[in-house]
Amino acid sequence: MNTTALPAPARVALRVHWTDRLAHGALALVALLLLAFLAAPLLAVLQKSVQDSQEQWVGLKNFIEYARTPALLQSLWNSLWVSALVTVLTVPAAFGFAYALTRSCMRFKRLQRGITLIPLLAPSLLSAISLIYWFGNQGVLKSWLDVWGIEQIYGAPGIVIAEVFALFPHALMILVTALATADARLYEAADAMGTGAARKFWTITLPGAKYGLISAALVVFTLVITDFGIPKVIGGNFNVLATDVFKLVIGQQDFQKGAVVALLLLAPAVLTFSIDHLVQRKQTAMLSARAVPYRPKPAPLYDGVMQLYCGLIALLMLAMLGMAIFASFVKFWPYDLSFSWRHYQTGLVEGEVATGFVNSLTMAAGTALFGTAIVFVGAYLLEKTHGAGALRSTVRLLSMLPMAVPGLVLGLGYIFFFNEAANPLNGLYHTLTLLTICSIVHFYTTGHLTAVTALKSLDAEFESVSASLKVPFYRTFWRVTLPICTPALVDIARYFFVNAMTTISAVVFLYSPETKVASIAILNLDEAGETGAAAAMALLIAAASSVATLLFMGLSWLIERRTQAWKNP
Repeated sequence: MNTTALPAPARVALRVHWTDRLAHGALALVALLLLAFLAAPLLAVLQKSVQDSQEQWVGLKNFIEYARTPALLQSLWNSLWVSALVTVLTVPAAFGFAYALTRSCMRFKRLQRGITLIPLLAPSLLSAISLIYWFGNQGVLKSWLDVWGIEQIYGAPGIVIAEVFALFPHALMILVTALATADARLYEAADAMGTGAARKFWTITLPGAKYGLISAALVVFTLVITDFGIPKVIGGNFNVLATDVFKLVIGQQDFQKGAVVALLLLAPAVLTFSIDHLVQRKQTAMLSARAVPYRPKPAPLYDGVMQLYCGLIALLMLAMLGMAIFASFVKFWPYDLSFSWRHYQTGLVEGEVATGFVNSLTMAAGTALFGTAIVFVGAYLLEKTHGAGALRSTVRLLSMLPMAVPGLVLGLGYIFFFNEAANPLNGLYHTLTLLTICSIVHFYTTGHLTAVTALKSLDAEFESVSASLKVPFYRTFWRVTLPICTPALVDIARYFFVNAMTTISAVVFLYSPETKVASIAILNLDEAGETGAAAAMALLIAAASSVATLLFMGLSWLIERRTQAWKNP
């Protein structure tokens, strides 16, 4: 018997084992980062919730006291039904827009998609401020509320409208990714069998986009239930859980009860993780190694309808932005409508926004670069490698958790955790590095879901063939997966950058005089009653974000030319 060939299988097994260990080590590093900068601060909030003001253990005393507050159940119910309504309104609207972008030949696709990014370019407070100028007590179109049967814009109506405006691009980004990778062979087979357009939509398009739809709904629901900026500005006396946290922490300095309410807001994370886990078990890839990219065919009537629909949404977006621009230049609304630079001078000089822009740009650039790398590598290790089941479940749970954590609560946890003298990471406190890390963690989930949606569109056959050819997973990642997914990577980086530029809640407790960022000025000005100046500063941030977005669009165009040539006929 010839035994000269026996050592070869041993070498192959050793190589496979080594690459698996490398993948598990990288996944463990991602888990360690999430534990240190997400789980540990949240545990610090939990610890604070069971202590009194002297940091003595009191058990459930704070929970019991807050449960006896009559407004608790009302705030909880308000949060739930408003979040559900915003989700029902936002996801179908965003799906229709994403469908028009990916499945029609309408004109000006890039322009209209760029317009829908407007809410991402400015703090969420801008949509609430704009609505007040449109429909507030002294609003231009206040009389329209009577026609719609609404008494006033303050309260639930204003929160719902402003949240739909602010969260539309979040849902759109996920749904465009879900619809962008479709196998044309399925539609060709359906056409050959004489299948109608409606049947193809219900049997091919919707099942293929199912994971994206569920992800978008989860993102929108949890972002609404955890947002405090919009309810604070336009909510009036309509209380929600997020504003309860803000009032307790900012207004009353009651960190213990604020931590109690913060823990209530973490409940959606459990629901999100459970639904995501169930959907992943049933999800199948829509893009195999033999797939043919789908390219829509011109249809004048259909394309015209899609153009009209997208044009209407784009017009509403521009109306929101236009009112904010107009109000920022008005001298004294609504009595003196002459133009003035007073609001900009107030913000730039008194609000110290000018010096904060450099810090904001530095933080945003670091968030985009390091956040995109960590998110995509983590998502790839979760979706395209095997083994280490317990570690994998831990990373998946930690990846979904930030979506349910309000930025204010995360910032509060960073204070409790990083301001502790015994913490070896204490040196990060009050630095731009910590602000960057906090921004990455705060916006981690949406980027993670976008990356997962893109990766799930790729058939596992790519990795199987690579393994059979003894190609390490990291080479497949670099030569195949990364080039195909570069459009999604650019979207994730753009999302990180503009959100880091506009975030308020996540960094409001963490800055020092040397690391103050521009977005904090909006909150300070709004609290001081300088609504016009707050709008002006939000527009300056939006302008900076717009320039960055144009640069990202140029980068996307260059990357698509180099890495997506396989889609061209």
